[in-house]
Amino acid sequence: MDDFVLRAITEDGAFRVIAASTTSSTQGVVDAQSAKGDAARVLAELLTGTVIVREAMAPDLRVQGILQIGRGRMVADAYPGGATRGLVQEGGGGPLDPSRGGVLQLMRSLHNGALHQGIVEVAETNVSNALAEYMQSSEQVASFVSVAAIMDGDEVRAAGGFMVQLLPEVDRGALMIMTERLEDFTPLPELLRRGDASPEKLMAELLYAMPYQIVGRSTLRFECPCDESRVAASLASLPKSDIREMVDAGEMLEIQCDYCLRQYRFAPGKLRGLLQAS
Repeated sequence: MDDFVLRAITEDGAFRVIAASTTSSTQGVVDAQSAKGDAARVLAELLTGTVIVREAMAPDLRVQGILQIGRGRMVADAYPGGATRGLVQEGGGGPLDPSRGGVLQLMRSLHNGALHQGIVEVAETNVSNALAEYMQSSEQVASFVSVAAIMDGDEVRAAGGFMVQLLPEVDRGALMIMTERLEDFTPLPELLRRGDASPEKLMAELLYAMPYQIVGRSTLRFECPCDESRVAASLASLPKSDIREMVDAGEMLEIQCDYCLRQYRFAPGKLRGLLQAS
């Protein structure tokens, strides 16, 4: 089944809900990064949470989630067209240990080219709690967040999540109902194991007896936007002396994308063209 995200709002303007299925997208990222064990699970949860934040706050903008763990880090990239990718960098300190906790940074590109970013502490790498804290502290939106990934070894068996946001129109009665519902809600990992965590089912359960409208549906996929022209543009931005040194070496330059591991090759003649263009 294809991954996708649903966005809904209650007719009384009290709540906004985003629900996502991310199994195949996160598996693509885990495979590309050769992530293992708890690191693979946390990477899948970080990617899911980043997608949900993008859908909640900036559906038409790119959002990047960066989890710093010791000297290493994980990166989740979510693009407006539904493309998602991720990165694991161990930082020379050995395999990442998610149990250590760390710092979560979320950045989104704005239409004017500026960046909006916020940083929160992460205790024992609980991505759900960290995202809820980020939404409260950086976006000033009270939110309940739950993301999870069920692993079978290093394979993502199921992944997904949801976010419930309190909107300005919420009244005390509706808030009490939703608070009780979330307290009694079946834990997301259990729903994922049972196959009962599709975005439609999550939406129906979370907003039971609350009239709501679906306001958006977006498909997701693992896809890296890198291509030869982007790599060439990055090379052209290097100092001319560096490009000239590569040309004088007379050897094929091979570059690998850290996200998708795609290989790009630049012959000396092509590098010479970049030198002239720069």
